[in-house]
Amino acid sequence: MYVSSDPRSSLANAAQPAEARLHSRYFGSQLGLFYETPPQISDENGETWISRGQNFVVAYSTARQHAVFVRKEQADEYAVIIPDKETTIEVTTDVGTTTVPGYSVVFIPPGDSQIRLVTAGTIVRLFTPRSRDMADASANREAFAEPHPNVPPFEPWPDPPDGLKVRWYTLDVPEDPARFGRIYRCTTFMINYLTPRVGPRERDKVSPHHHDDFEQCSLALSGAFTHHLRWPWTTNMNMWRDDEHLYCRSPSICVIPPPAIHTTTAESAGVNQLVDIFAPPRMDFSLKPGWVLNEADYPMPPK
Repeated sequence: MYVSSDPRSSLANAAQPAEARLHSRYFGSQLGLFYETPPQISDENGETWISRGQNFVVAYSTARQHAVFVRKEQADEYAVIIPDKETTIEVTTDVGTTTVPGYSVVFIPPGDSQIRLVTAGTIVRLFTPRSRDMADASANREAFAEPHPNVPPFEPWPDPPDGLKVRWYTLDVPEDPARFGRIYRCTTFMINYLTPRVGPRERDKVSPHHHDDFEQCSLALSGAFTHHLRWPWTTNMNMWRDDEHLYCRSPSICVIPPPAIHTTTAESAGVNQLVDIFAPPRMDFSLKPGWVLNEADYPMPPK
């Protein structure tokens, strides 16, 4: 359910009822409140908080200058978000070193790689659970000891025609009211760096909607948000769940499982920056012409 000015109102499934698919079991949300919990890793590189969903792992790092993050025999493509313009990193693989400026999204190929912080700053790395070391280091790993209901097993999208390599994209792109946020995808992730909102969200223009079979990770980078979740009623009252209204400052993540009806309201008087993360990429967003800014680099699965 979207207001008419919301670009998502044009999605093919925007008018489907919440009961479009019958579910036999629900699973609740997950929170990673990095601002009030100890980091999972504290070392010479800085501090790193790690939390996960069914198909993704988020590693949020406040890194020192010259910090080095190494991946050995990385199983699949992973992503890096650099939120601040003042932060610069170098990404090294077996083919050389790429310097990436701040306020960018980076996709790094499988195999051996290294990220070096040229300047101190924040980076957010995104992995699939095939990176077992990161999945096992997650603060909420026990919640995912068994597969969650309603989320299919992870399947990567096709490789680019010219192969996997370091690719980076600036987040400094013009706004377009016909496009929803700034969306980039790779074989493993879709990242939607939403338009920052200054001040609280209007209470008469929210967007309650649901996903039948994929989870959403909402990463709060600045400001504060309330994530509102409601589960559809079924004929089995034993699986009903109470509504959730989850207030989160930043940095934090909220993992929203299907088929929860959800919407999020910005709460801070300042800048509220949210990033939505999906693994694998969303097909409905990918089918919208012009929404995925790097769609020429990464093909969609065959129909």
